[in-house]
Order: sequence, then structure tokens, then C-alpha cells
Amino acid sequence: MPEELSYVIINPTTIFKSRTGGVINRLLTRTHLDLVAARMFSPGQKLVEEYAGLHTATKVGDAGRVQKLIHDYVLKHFGPDPKTGGRKRVLVLLLKGEDAIAKVRAVVGSIRHHNVGGETIRDTYGDYVTDDSGNVIYFEPAVLAPTSAEEASQHLAVWTKFSDTDGGILDNVVVHQPEQKVERTLVLIKPDNFTFPTGRPGNIIDMFSRTGLYIVAFKVLRMSVAQAEDFYGPVQPVLREKLREPVAQRARAVLENEFANIKFSEETVIKLGDVLGPVCADHQFENIVEFMSGRRPSQCPEFLKTQAGASMCIGIMYEGPDAVSKIREVLGPTDPSKAPPGSIRREFGSSIMINAAHASDSTESSIREFKIVQLGENNFKEVVDCFYKSNT
Repeated sequence: MPEELSYVIINPTTIFKSRTGGVINRLLTRTHLDLVAARMFSPGQKLVEEYAGLHTATKVGDAGRVQKLIHDYVLKHFGPDPKTGGRKRVLVLLLKGEDAIAKVRAVVGSIRHHNVGGETIRDTYGDYVTDDSGNVIYFEPAVLAPTSAEEASQHLAVWTKFSDTDGGILDNVVVHQPEQKVERTLVLIKPDNFTFPTGRPGNIIDMFSRTGLYIVAFKVLRMSVAQAEDFYGPVQPVLREKLREPVAQRARAVLENEFANIKFSEETVIKLGDVLGPVCADHQFENIVEFMSGRRPSQCPEFLKTQAGASMCIGIMYEGPDAVSKIREVLGPTDPSKAPPGSIRREFGSSIMINAAHASDSTESSIREFKIVQLGENNFKEVVDCFYKSNT
């Protein structure tokens, strides 16, 4: 069966109520599809009208009524506030794989006004309330997804059309109090969370949501070797200094054990550290780059160093008061064994390197890191265009 490309739109209310992580959890663990791209949007009126127009009732019976509900919902809840002009936040996820349309629909669920439990995303996060006469009192579908491959193609053509103007890093979409110290910080959900289909990425996002911060950019990222070297570049000299003494002491113990009658002076031990410390530090740095990019720098041809890597991660920009410290507190210290209970690294980390997620340690670091990972880069459009060109 050929691969299909499907999408899921996480609606403004779902994002506002911090249900994003729960939705992503369901999609990754139950569809077993590849999350190939994602992009935040703050839809303008033209995008809203074009997308809503694709839901103009063309079907009969219940299907037609659902189309009308979605059409009206998109017009009302996706567009800018008619009074303030303020825009909403929408997250569009792209999922690819065999039978992707049906698999996504099965997890998303249908729109129905009777509650059958929490089996689907809409059962859990959506609402469809009617009065005794069947009139709709309240409608919240939680997410939107296509019902066919043809729909997916038509709908994604609209979203890609506006993906540069209405998508990327969202500015001025969240209203903050004038006295608040508003910051932006970077989170990377690391490759160890994507080795097999798991709810960990969604769970991590859900845990970050308790900070009360706002997601204003979201990108599926495959870090190149060059990006990983640049991103973790400041770590390399720190490792060289930090490892100098412990490596020297380990070398001393090994050598004195091997040469039982020889005792090394402190001066010799310092020299051992000067020689071996940088070697071990550079080896560890290569391990980090390989973990993040999927390629070892010393074994990677020069022409491949700027190409997208083999390892996947998710980059998220959070915005809000004291964003850096709030995210770091929920994340926990670098060493998971020293992280407090309830922190992300304590829950999901296994070592200093494989520790679930990265977060900027200062506003200065976040600025530098944002330039490297380029969360505003439109790989969403690239994925859509590439898929449909290769399938025509």
C-alpha cells in the first residue's frame, strides 16, 4: 500500500487549554505514523475563509450537517478577534505512512453528540452538546483532520499557500501584562524520545504546560552535523577543563596498577591530564553530536555535514514571564540521577547525555540557539510539496 500524507490541526481552544501534549501522545502511540513536519499558524482572515470554504456542505444527512458545523466553527474560532484583531494559535501536524488517512481518523474520532468514553481524541477533548430539539448548543471538535486523500491534498494546498505569511514564529499573538518580564526560550525534545513510537514527546510537552507558558513556534527538526557542532560548541571547552583531572586520576590508577613499582608524581599526573583530558573531551563531544544528528563528525564526509541528519527531535519556542527559569525548573538538572521527582529528566532521562530534553539556560543562550535551529524555517511547505510532486 502506498504511503499517504495526512494532517491534524490542533484547534485554538485545545492549545489554549494545554491539551497539545495529550493530542500528540495519542497520535504517535496509536497511529504509528511518522511525524514528518509541524508548524504553528496564526491564521489571518483570508486563510480562514479559504479553509472554511473547503467545508461547504456537499454531502447529505449527518455528513452534511457535520460539514456545516466545521465550516461555521472555523470561521468563528480560527480567525482574528473581530474587536481587537488579535490572532489565535493553531498547530498543524503532518503524519505520513501507509493508510495514514484512515489511521488518523480512527484516533481522532468522529463528531457525535453522544459520549462513549475517552477512546478517541474527540471523545476526550471535544464537545458536541445539543438541546432536546437537537439544536447545537456548544461545539468544540478539539482537532480537525481530513476524511480522504483528496481532502488532505486540497486542504494542505491552502495551508501551504499561507505557511509563510501566517505561519512560523508567532509574534504578538499572546497578550501579556505590561509589568511582566516576558522571555522566549527554546526546548528541544531529544532523539531518545523517537527511537520507537512512544507517548514520551507528548508527555514531555504536557509536563512543560504546567509552567503556564505559551507555545509560539514548533518544528520537527533533523539536526545536521554542522548544526549540532555549532549548537553544542560551547560545551566542548567546558568538557576539556572538566575532564582533565578525573581522566588524569583514572590514568594514574591504571598505570600504577600496571607498573606496580612506579608511583607517579603530582606533576606527572597534571601532564597526563593535559594530554588525555582534551582527547577524552573531544571523544565525548563527538558522542553528543552523533546522538543529536545521527552522524559522527570525524566519519562524516564534508558535503554531508550540512545535510539534515538521521536523528529526529522537536524544537519548541515557549513565551511568557520568566520563561527560561520556569522551563528549567520543570526540566530538572542535566544529570537525571540528581533531578527531583516530578521533573522531566527524572521521569524520562537515563544519563547526562540521554536526558530527554534540552532547554536554554539563559536568554542570551536562547537567542544563539534559535539562530541555529531556525524554528521559523518553512520545512512544512517543503514536506507537502515534495510528497505531492513525488506522487504525481
